[in-house]
Amino acid sequence: MQKAVLEEWNYNWVNGSKIQAAAHLEVWNPASGEMIARVPDLDPAKVVKAIDAASQAFPIWSAKPAPERSAVLEDWAARLLADRTALARLMTLEQGKPLSESLGEIEGAAAIIKWYAEEAKRSCGEIIPASNPNQQLLVYREPVGVAALITPMNFPAATVARKVAPALAAGCSLILKPAETTPLTAIAMFGHLMQTALPAGTANLVTGQPARTGEVLLADERVSKISFTGSTRTGKHLMQQAASTVKRMSMELGGNSPVIIFPDADLDKAAQAVAANKFENCGQVCNGINVVYLHRDIKERFVQKLLPLVQGLRVGPGMQPGTDVGPLIDEKALAKVERLVRDAEREGAKVLLGGKSLKGDKYAGGNFYAPTLLDEVTDDMDIAREEIFGPVAPVLTFDNEEEVLARVNVTRYGLAAYVFTGDFRRIHRMISGLEAGNIGINGTSLAYLQSPFGGVKESGIGREGGRQGLEEYTVLKYVAMTIS
Repeated sequence: MQKAVLEEWNYNWVNGSKIQAAAHLEVWNPASGEMIARVPDLDPAKVVKAIDAASQAFPIWSAKPAPERSAVLEDWAARLLADRTALARLMTLEQGKPLSESLGEIEGAAAIIKWYAEEAKRSCGEIIPASNPNQQLLVYREPVGVAALITPMNFPAATVARKVAPALAAGCSLILKPAETTPLTAIAMFGHLMQTALPAGTANLVTGQPARTGEVLLADERVSKISFTGSTRTGKHLMQQAASTVKRMSMELGGNSPVIIFPDADLDKAAQAVAANKFENCGQVCNGINVVYLHRDIKERFVQKLLPLVQGLRVGPGMQPGTDVGPLIDEKALAKVERLVRDAEREGAKVLLGGKSLKGDKYAGGNFYAPTLLDEVTDDMDIAREEIFGPVAPVLTFDNEEEVLARVNVTRYGLAAYVFTGDFRRIHRMISGLEAGNIGINGTSLAYLQSPFGGVKESGIGREGGRQGLEEYTVLKYVAMTIS
């Protein structure tokens, strides 16, 4: 039984067929510490075969009329929805998030794919008014070519959909490399994609050592586009590697997202929104709140509203009914959160709730950390400067608008920011003043399928979502035509 589980997902998809490898990567359940699967650790030669397949398929797929590309995506979305329960269980098994969150993510991924199925039929060029009566000035929008897509561990289905769907809608062929810690959901999703009318080789999936696999993808001049979601450090390294072949790049990188709460805000609404955002997916959300800035006049009142909401969160294995917060992805992530909280305490921060890893009983073997509130945090502490990526909410205070803007803009990150206030003029000043690619006003939900999402500064390049997400996989061709 155990061997069957281990071997069930031990393949990749290249040129429409399953392939295996002599070497393997192990996939672990973060809630129990048990190995649940092995996947191929492809050698460079097999990664090149995936590029070969995508390169050969590109002229075939890009020539398909938009309605045909749309139909393939619609079919894929329908197949995912039909298998949503099994896919959600697989995601929770490898990633740890509560089963309800996994189910919502599968449904959300299908919605993204369906949206891009429609958007495929809306992508268009432009006619520019000419300077002379015997001229036509035309702008064509064409697929960029072969795209290499690298997805993170925190949303194993949604990030696949947000990259693969617009790439296919635009007419690109592709190679997907999912995170080595959570590859199973992507492999299963591709199994459904392979059942559609997609031409062989158009979409390929490879797993392997990240550095080695990435090096092959980035060095090959046939790969025209890279889309990556992950850390700023890794993103900078990929940019350096991609420079040799001048690839187009889209990158969603690290964040240090603040929430700023003013005295005229609806504090009950703000507390509920902060709790929902901060502790979703055990705090492993790219645009999740990293630091909580409270105006000094309402700090105590707000903390007293937030405390019971955090206390009420139930921590446990994602498969367990009623779980609100699952484990962190691995021991390295757990150690980072432990270090940040420990160092903050040593430097004067006060633990109001949590502040420790959870062991024994239902937590045995897992990477669990208690939902934590920290008070008396200062800007110079690592926990206020680094991306936590864990279930910890550091509380800082401020006295006025100008001060807090200056403090939150110091960071080199610029992914997201949130503001709660009832002052309409202040809203516009904050929108103008905040150095972030995505801003939430009186709410913390940002990532909608019809909206562009991405960062500024060292939080990324390009956008995912919306029509802009499809445009990232296209190039413009300008034609000046003289009519004799």
